[in-house]
Amino acid sequence: MISSAETKNPIIVIVGPTASGKSQLGIELALRINGEIINCDSVQVYREVEIATAKVPVAERRGVPHHLIDFVSPEVNYTAVEWARAATEKINEIEARGALAMLVGGTGFYLRALREPFFESPPTDEGLRRRLAELRKQRGAEHLYKVLQRLDPLSAAKLHLRDWARVQRALEVRLQTTRSFAAQQTNRLAPPPFARRIHIFALLPPRTELYRRINERTEQHFQNGLVEEVQRLLARGVPAQSNALGAHAYRRVVELLHGERTLESAIEQTKLDIRHYAKRQLTWFRREPGVEWVEGFGDDPAMTEKIFQLILDIQ
Repeated sequence: MISSAETKNPIIVIVGPTASGKSQLGIELALRINGEIINCDSVQVYREVEIATAKVPVAERRGVPHHLIDFVSPEVNYTAVEWARAATEKINEIEARGALAMLVGGTGFYLRALREPFFESPPTDEGLRRRLAELRKQRGAEHLYKVLQRLDPLSAAKLHLRDWARVQRALEVRLQTTRSFAAQQTNRLAPPPFARRIHIFALLPPRTELYRRINERTEQHFQNGLVEEVQRLLARGVPAQSNALGAHAYRRVVELLHGERTLESAIEQTKLDIRHYAKRQLTWFRREPGVEWVEGFGDDPAMTEKIFQLILDIQ
């Protein structure tokens, strides 16, 4: 049995905007290279949050092992630090079996947490998180950002005012520790030994077709029972402010159920949200070092062949 420390095999990462075909591409490549897939999507980690997450059903995974998917209760606010720790363990386990580890997903923050580990942040104070979430609901995400600007201007300067999840986390750290989030980030942990073997391939599909797919998929999610799924989650006690319901479609359905918008408005706003999210994903990965861009969609058979050949060149 080969240990992770001994292997020279690459760790393959498939990223790109939502609806670009990453999941199917990951499966096709895994079948060719004896790969096992580690989910790198911050919403797909949650159980019972299904319709708008685009999880590949087990029956369609074609026997390829998938890890860190469908394993966190939706009541839990799972963090990038926790994911990076779990992903590190899975990479070591996969490589000890002689297989190739693959990361597939579009959450760039997760990938960065793995490659460049963050400082050991304080555990989540659920009471504080609820108060901040309520403040965001009452006053808006921009108000949280203004509060962060007053308390921790350096951290605020590094974040977008609408990136409420990270703005809120920076506020939590500042209020729990009395030290700025940015200052504590200087005490980063060392990168894992396998970091230098990570090879990132980013999909770059044509924007017009990508947006058409996003719009079509959004409508399909609502037709497939998205509203009813959110109703069930709320009825069983999942907080509306939870990370599990923080994804774009889920957030708008919560607003719909609270009487804050119509069904038509929820659908159209979700389309717009996701198109904007796709654009931000592309911007994020353009700023990441060591990313190799490949034009096209992941569900194109030619894409599988192209990246397969690139992987062979690595080895």
